[in-house]
Amino acid sequence: MKSYDWIVVGGGITGAALSYELAKKGFAVLLLERDATMQNATRFSYGGLAYWSGTTDLTRQLCREGIERHRHLSAELDADTEFRELDLLLTIDAGNDAEKVAANYAHFAIVPQLLSVAEAGELEPLLNKSAIAGALTVRHGHISPTSTNKAYCQGFLRLGGTIEFAEVIGFIEEGNRISGVKTVQESYTCENTVICAGGRSRSLLKLAGVSVGVYFTRTEILETAPVDLKLRTLVMPAVLKRFELEAKSSRNEVDFLWDEPGKELLSPILDSGAIQFNDGSLRIGQLSRTLSDLNAKVDRETSERAIRAGIGKVLPDLAGLPATWHECSVAFSADNLPVVGPIADRPGLHVFSGLSNPLTIVPALAERFAKAAGGEEDRAIELLSPNRFIAEEGRRKKEEGRRKKEEGRRKKEEGRRIDDN
Repeated sequence: MKSYDWIVVGGGITGAALSYELAKKGFAVLLLERDATMQNATRFSYGGLAYWSGTTDLTRQLCREGIERHRHLSAELDADTEFRELDLLLTIDAGNDAEKVAANYAHFAIVPQLLSVAEAGELEPLLNKSAIAGALTVRHGHISPTSTNKAYCQGFLRLGGTIEFAEVIGFIEEGNRISGVKTVQESYTCENTVICAGGRSRSLLKLAGVSVGVYFTRTEILETAPVDLKLRTLVMPAVLKRFELEAKSSRNEVDFLWDEPGKELLSPILDSGAIQFNDGSLRIGQLSRTLSDLNAKVDRETSERAIRAGIGKVLPDLAGLPATWHECSVAFSADNLPVVGPIADRPGLHVFSGLSNPLTIVPALAERFAKAAGGEEDRAIELLSPNRFIAEEGRRKKEEGRRKKEEGRRKKEEGRRIDDN
């Protein structure tokens, strides 16, 4: 069996960036990706870099570091990531209180500016002004996710890294330690394995008997070929339903449903938005579902109609464009923070997933992870440790065991009373 210092599972932007940074530190690294043709969240992302959106000392610091890395990443990787800055337009639906919506953004590192309907229309001429009560705007970073992913992989290979396309189906275990991975074709041994598989991270961690507060949505978008129509801004709703969906579907009381087949935890939501890439193509979306089964079938025609109807209200010129429907799984965490670092009760196993603002902070966070792997202390990695969820999971299981014990005692007492009567 081939052996490595690190095996990185998942070849999206998180896995590619982390593999590169680990190789930079001199580690022997294998990157394992299931699909030779990218079909993951990186491939279908809008490519936005919300570096303005930090709300705590930690997230603000990571956003600052992330955008600085992006500004120089093309030169470092010797490949064009298509980095640029553009205006983000956050639309406020007609009938809503624009001032009240704007107040919800007051705590961000860079506070978006509130625009009138007329000002929003000047910034984005394709906007349907009758559909909004106003909009927020802020400068926003943007990259081509696929170009950036490819650049990281090429940089990784130049550093002597290895990439193989294979699906991980299990782990090599020595007692409680994870000492390698098994794929359909063969097995690989290593000192450390890190799960960077986005929406698949939960199921892979489950193979190792681990639950660390990582979940996923099934996300659907439409993608066009290059078109002559010009969208000047990245358009998204100011009130994102996705965040509420994530919060409600990761509550302790519904956590068990994620491990039951065929469950839909909540009704799907639609956040109507669009971005145009440098080549003229558009990505339009997005519809999100909380399905416990990664492979559950959805009615793509119904989804496409819903996405077109939603974007038609805000950007009517986009609604009828020829486009292809796509879906992917998108990871998120139970507290909206990344889940990064070693898993205490599974030596050799690490996780790098659950990032709600991944493209912005991945370059900085991957660099920090690699330095920590080389022995440097890093406060951010400590704060984002998956062990914060393991402790909560232990408490939850203990409470569930106590509840079941109490229920059993109560039923036994009721049975005794019936016998006495």
